[in-house]
Amino acid sequence: MATLKSLKIKTSTCKRLVKELHSYEKEVEREAAKTADMKEKGADPHDLKQQENVLAESRMMIPDCRKRLDASLTDLKTILNELEDSDEKTGPEIDDARNTVVEVEKVFETTKA
Repeated sequence: MATLKSLKIKTSTCKRLVKELHSYEKEVEREAAKTADMKEKGADPHDLKQQENVLAESRMMIPDCRKRLDASLTDLKTILNELEDSDEKTGPEIDDARNTVVEVEKVFETTKA
């Protein structure tokens, strides 16, 4: 049975994962710039290889984070629908959850990968 408490938890999880996804995207940009700078300056091949590994690890985190965000969004929608079916259609938690669903869907639209 869906409760407002579980709805708040799922909403918070989605918000946290959106922030985490944006953080990883920024990290990839930062590491890519650092890698390009090292290549341009003719850095030691070993150091360059290490930096490329760091960049690859950062890139691997984005699909994982997107997968977790997608699963969390599905859970949030399920709980939201259950609450709406049980006549809980208004309230700050419900509105926050609806806004979060819209926000997460926008993230998926703008960052298709």
